[in-house]
Amino acid sequence: MELRTRDLGVRLGQRQVLDNVSAIFAPGRITVLLGPNGAGKSSLLKSLVGLIPGQSGDVLLNRRPLRVISMRDRARAMAYLAQDPVVHWNLIGRDLVALGRLPHRGAFGGPSRADMVAVDRALADTGTQDFADRPVHSLSGGERARLLLARMLAGEPQWLLADEPLASLDPAHQIDMLRLFRRAADRGAGVLLVLHDLNQAARIADDVLILKQGCVAAMGTSQDVLTAPLLSRVYETPIHQIAGEDGMRLFHASGT
Repeated sequence: MELRTRDLGVRLGQRQVLDNVSAIFAPGRITVLLGPNGAGKSSLLKSLVGLIPGQSGDVLLNRRPLRVISMRDRARAMAYLAQDPVVHWNLIGRDLVALGRLPHRGAFGGPSRADMVAVDRALADTGTQDFADRPVHSLSGGERARLLLARMLAGEPQWLLADEPLASLDPAHQIDMLRLFRRAADRGAGVLLVLHDLNQAARIADDVLILKQGCVAAMGTSQDVLTAPLLSRVYETPIHQIAGEDGMRLFHASGT
């Protein structure tokens, strides 16, 4: 199920936050959205799930304009994790994760066997079984972040979109989180991540979309887009590439 934008334009108040953005996102691949602060990354992610309407152009899901797809069908197809998400109700962990199954249930039906299996699998995949019976407000920010990812996975969506999902995690859990997104992509889901860390992007991305001032500055494979000259131009600061001990590309920004 392909997800794309076609000449997408979005205004928030008097500001044009996205300007003629055309991009194709492929299932089974991880696309990382990069760019300076205020480039439009979060706005693009919200537009892709229908939280911010475009004033021009289209978002297309499986070649259908998003605006003609019901909210229920959108929720089945796409899961979205906001930046700094707030959990308003002090649910236990299992009940929070089970919210990811709501698009698959009838208006008055209780959880099915398939729902319970999906919740158990998501808890196991994210290593959050120990939080299943604990109130979410008793958990740390990182623990809640992992449960919220479990909620996304429980819905078995075809697309996972997450805005800065690593922000509240320690380095070990950041790597675990990236592995979970990789596993989802390997199973055929499309994954879109907003990241700020160039090295984490280099670690995980199959494709990279770079925004600057609401416009597409570059899009392509990670190998083609994540280059020191291009990144230096986009971020307007010298960025150097070095080789890590494991052969990975590492990027270092300097003020000189």
